[in-house]
Amino acid sequence: MIKSQLKKRIDACFEHGLKKEFWTSAATDKYTVEVPKHEEQGDFSTNLAMVVAGMEKRNPREVASSLVSMLEAESDFIERVEIAGPGFVNFFIRNDVWTTVLAPISEADEKFGLSDIGKGMKVMVEFVSANPTGPLSIGHGRNAILGDSIARLLESVGYDVTREYYFNDAGRQMRVLGESTRARYLELLGREGKFPEDGYQGDYIYDIANSIMRDSGDTLADTDVKFFKDRAQSAIFVDIENTLKSMGIRFDSYYNEHTLYEKGFVDEVVEDLRGKGFVYEKDGAVWFKTTEFGQEQDRVIIKSTGEPTYRLPDIAYHQEKFRRGFEWMIDVFGADHIATVPDVMSGVRALGYDDKKIDVILHQFVTLLRDGKQVKMSTRKATFITVDELLDEVGPDVLRFYFLMRKPDSQLEFDLDLATKQEKENPVYYVQYAHARLCSIERRAQEKGLQINTPDQAPLHLLVEKEEHQLLKAMAVYPALVSEAAEDLAPHQIIFYLIDLAGQLHSYYNKHKVITDNEELADARLCMSRALKIVLRNGLQLVGLTAPESM
Repeated sequence: MIKSQLKKRIDACFEHGLKKEFWTSAATDKYTVEVPKHEEQGDFSTNLAMVVAGMEKRNPREVASSLVSMLEAESDFIERVEIAGPGFVNFFIRNDVWTTVLAPISEADEKFGLSDIGKGMKVMVEFVSANPTGPLSIGHGRNAILGDSIARLLESVGYDVTREYYFNDAGRQMRVLGESTRARYLELLGREGKFPEDGYQGDYIYDIANSIMRDSGDTLADTDVKFFKDRAQSAIFVDIENTLKSMGIRFDSYYNEHTLYEKGFVDEVVEDLRGKGFVYEKDGAVWFKTTEFGQEQDRVIIKSTGEPTYRLPDIAYHQEKFRRGFEWMIDVFGADHIATVPDVMSGVRALGYDDKKIDVILHQFVTLLRDGKQVKMSTRKATFITVDELLDEVGPDVLRFYFLMRKPDSQLEFDLDLATKQEKENPVYYVQYAHARLCSIERRAQEKGLQINTPDQAPLHLLVEKEEHQLLKAMAVYPALVSEAAEDLAPHQIIFYLIDLAGQLHSYYNKHKVITDNEELADARLCMSRALKIVLRNGLQLVGLTAPESM
């Protein structure tokens, strides 16, 4: 598109400047071409002059002047170039150039925005990975939708993506789950069962206990906790899978934590770390020298009881990711993992792997609001609203949109009252209605017998309104936006873009008629409207949202 054409032109000028010895190669691949925040600053801007000047101790405006002189010699699609501020170079593109974006949109259609920048690189996105101790909470829901959207973005730009759920079926939490289920089973039998002090109190535990009683009566009263743990785990995980399916989320593989123990991978990690001198024993526990990797204190990896801490299997799991051939690993965790991530990364480095191939996305918690008041939540006491309940109330599109509407590291307030409104204040409705409005325009055109021509047939020179140029510019940046959002692991950028594009469309529609008495003008505007429909649809579907044709 136009941004990439301009970038190629700037790159060529930079190379020409190297040959003329205007500057050195130090700034190669260090400069950027961006869309300025303010319209008066042009259509695009580059910081090349400031990067060169900063690296070579020169006057940035002097460097910018050399760049501008080269660009002005080849200004076939550039109207003018200006030097601004400390040395930004701003570009103003000829108005008639913007209509050229419509042809590639029309030709690519549902593939518009897709690319192959990933070149088939093998990527794992690990997300959700919730312990099967209860239904998915809204925090798990944010994790699920964030991870799935990141996977979708990476696939759209040519990465070979595997979605994996790390199935944690070991440890104290699972034992407590079994004890809670057994206690409820005995209670239903009229017998006294000791309920664990920090046990799981939700009604779902009663439901599982009831199903056990229906199947086996009172024959399991003396059965050990493992049976109840296994039965509860199985029932809960089926429920989790159904919830994920309701959100349109699938996984390619599930990795069971027990595998790490059964195949000796955990013991292997300890021995490897010990052999490298990174493990020692103190107070009956086994310690990992995380201070060797920049941390303030060492960490226990095996308690004095002989039970591994959560860090150890996590290190073994990441070693297995490397061994399975993944070239880029993305972990999506809640903010409560912030203290454990450095320990795992230290373990990865200690084992000789490149931890730069691992990106960890930590998302903040979700605050649920109803009637302007926060809904209190506790997983153990089961006083929380589940993802299933939210789905029943607002539907998958609203849930997905709201969970993507903030950056992962931002606290998310989910306003139930707003989410259920069918009006423009609700951003989901606002964006989806933009697509439905464009579909309605096409239906009215067909009713009037108007043909929607392809860009090579439509009189696009008639698209001269300021709002039309703004819409054309917005569509032109979509492919670059998708690539950047994928590389940055930032699906919220697509949501921000869709909100902005929908806003521009609604403003345009309120000011200008698409279907006018001037048939040529209607022809041009209908062509542009169809391109807008394609971009909106592709953007919505890219992050797993539907594009309704009527609302």
